[in-house]
Amino acid sequence: MTQRLTRRQVDLLERLVALLAAEGFADFTVDDLAARLRCSKTTLYALAPTKQELVVEVVKQYFRAAVPVVEARVQEADDATGRVQGYLAGVADYLTPLSRRFMEDLSAFGPAAEVYRQHTVAAATRIRELIEAGVEGGEFRTVNASFVGEMVAVTMFEIQRGEAFSRLDMSDADAYAELASLMTHMLTRSR
Repeated sequence: MTQRLTRRQVDLLERLVALLAAEGFADFTVDDLAARLRCSKTTLYALAPTKQELVVEVVKQYFRAAVPVVEARVQEADDATGRVQGYLAGVADYLTPLSRRFMEDLSAFGPAAEVYRQHTVAAATRIRELIEAGVEGGEFRTVNASFVGEMVAVTMFEIQRGEAFSRLDMSDADAYAELASLMTHMLTRSR
């Protein structure tokens, strides 16, 4: 979305994010969305010209809004372990409102899945940076931070797909919490 949104449009987009995060998006029509949000279809089409593009904008907005929230968790931490845990816990907390239906719809819709993929790549890069800083600062044992970052990315993609975690009966947020625990225990120097 290149246009600057009005306050009303931002509010509508945030309400749309909340609705689709809770209920998914594949089964909604633009008429359904307009009725649920008590606005006109024209108002929705001002955000994006098609339902598919509207869904992509919703996914972009959701993850765009996650960045400062997750980074705040990193900044609150006093050490490298806390920063890695804070980052992954922040991601877990931010994913908590996303229903399984939303995640299934996201995985099935290529353009929205690509937005998620891009954010997962960015998250893996950020984890790698946090690990590198912890290794350089002597807080973590020496590891190949790029490899660990890639393993985190693979796990994040698996979380998105939902297949392994549905077999384990875990929510995405629970999976991220377990990933945070695994990562920090793996990186901690032996005492």
